[in-house]
Amino acid sequence: MFALSTLWKAPEVNPINNKARSIPLLNVVCVHGRVFFFSWLGFFIAFWSWYAFPPLLKSVIAEDIGLTDSEVLTSNIIALLATLLVRLVAGTCCDRFGARWTFAGCLLIGAIPTFLAGTAHNFSELCALRFFVGILGGSFVPCQVWTTAFFDKNVVGTANSLTGGFGNAGGGVTYFVMPAVYASLVARGLSTSTAWRVSFVVPGILIVSVAIALLLLCPDTPNGKWSERAQAIPRSASITSSQSKTVRIAGEDSKTSSPSHDAEKHVGGFDEKKDGTTTPSSDDDTPQVGEQYEIDAAQQEVILKPTWAEAMKVVFSPQTLVLGACYSCSFGAELAVNSILGSYILLNIPTLGLHGSGNWAAMFGLMNIVFRPLGGVVADYAYRSTKSVWAKKILLHTYTTLAGVFLVAIGQSDPTDLGMMVGLLCIGFAFFDEGANGLNFALVPHVHPFANGIVSGVTGACGNLGGIIFAIIFRYGGGYARSIWIIGVVIIAVNVLTVWIKPLPKGQIGGR
Repeated sequence: MFALSTLWKAPEVNPINNKARSIPLLNVVCVHGRVFFFSWLGFFIAFWSWYAFPPLLKSVIAEDIGLTDSEVLTSNIIALLATLLVRLVAGTCCDRFGARWTFAGCLLIGAIPTFLAGTAHNFSELCALRFFVGILGGSFVPCQVWTTAFFDKNVVGTANSLTGGFGNAGGGVTYFVMPAVYASLVARGLSTSTAWRVSFVVPGILIVSVAIALLLLCPDTPNGKWSERAQAIPRSASITSSQSKTVRIAGEDSKTSSPSHDAEKHVGGFDEKKDGTTTPSSDDDTPQVGEQYEIDAAQQEVILKPTWAEAMKVVFSPQTLVLGACYSCSFGAELAVNSILGSYILLNIPTLGLHGSGNWAAMFGLMNIVFRPLGGVVADYAYRSTKSVWAKKILLHTYTTLAGVFLVAIGQSDPTDLGMMVGLLCIGFAFFDEGANGLNFALVPHVHPFANGIVSGVTGACGNLGGIIFAIIFRYGGGYARSIWIIGVVIIAVNVLTVWIKPLPKGQIGGR
């Protein structure tokens, strides 16, 4: 049962892999809480800067440098291209160099075009800068891989969804902050042309500060340096019986058990079959047997430096591709909708004005603070209750499909009433779409965990691929409303076609 004190107390730690079994949300002193804090903060600042253009693009920047509506939409597509490529590379870098260094690298490199954002004076220069600012979007992959490395399987879905959700909220905060920074600069006497250019210095400074802080204050893994990540995991059942009782991969306080004869594998007191389901094992009076299975599972989850052949097997496995397809639908839709939301609300409800429409558009992104973590919490609860990875998968497809249904409803109704717009888009669609994002990365740690960086990178990149595809639909779909329901239909179709694929690869042991 959840205890409020876990929010600030140092967490109980799995003695085999040193991963936390609770989330010290308000504790930045203990190492797990510190990594959790910088994981979401780094991605929050990155997302804010990545989406710093849309709040000012249509009404301020476009007028200043003479952009057409089609050029504005095209620049939104360009902004997602670099992120797609960087996320693919970042996944491999996480497995090779560690998530912490990859994270800092994405932030520091992405800070350069952020500082230079104000140098754009025409469409070509704007596209070039937005392309390189997109590097910051790649920071999502090390954010999730780093969190996965520090939190055990009973809470990893919640931990990932919290860091991802808090980070994604940067896409909502930017709709408040960038217009406010711009307005304050204008009030201090700067011209509108100069004010929007100077405003990008603010996120640039914050990006560099956070990158340096996470390098100085946080370790690579719970066991220390990246090069020593496997050394702290015992290779035999040498831990004590009292310690073994706290080690439950499935998050249950069951007794240490021995493997069942007909089970495919045994993890954390449960026999896990080939289809990803688990059943309680029989009790065993010899705790060392159960301990050895726990140790084997932990060893198999140590991230390996990938060879090309191994990486390609992981990338093109059906389970990885399904994760990518689902994330392309959920996060891809979020990216595309976030890019046009302020303009869409202003078009349908012009009485709101620039600031009013921007504030309501911000609400969609800010819902990530609640809805994405809620998806991870639901996923972890379902997994602990059913002992089956299928529970997470079914929830993922259900959430994503319902997000598509809401998009169809929005596109068909094309609401001009503020209450209906907010209810359908900023609450209904946001609940299922952002919850699906959390569910997706609650499932990712179970699939090929020895290559978690690659799986996370491919999944994250597919989110951007979906964003690009949906942005193209907005570009050529014949209006916002029509494009929205078309995207909804695509999302529903993709999920119906992929729901039947098993969540775990055949023969995978302990979630490997």
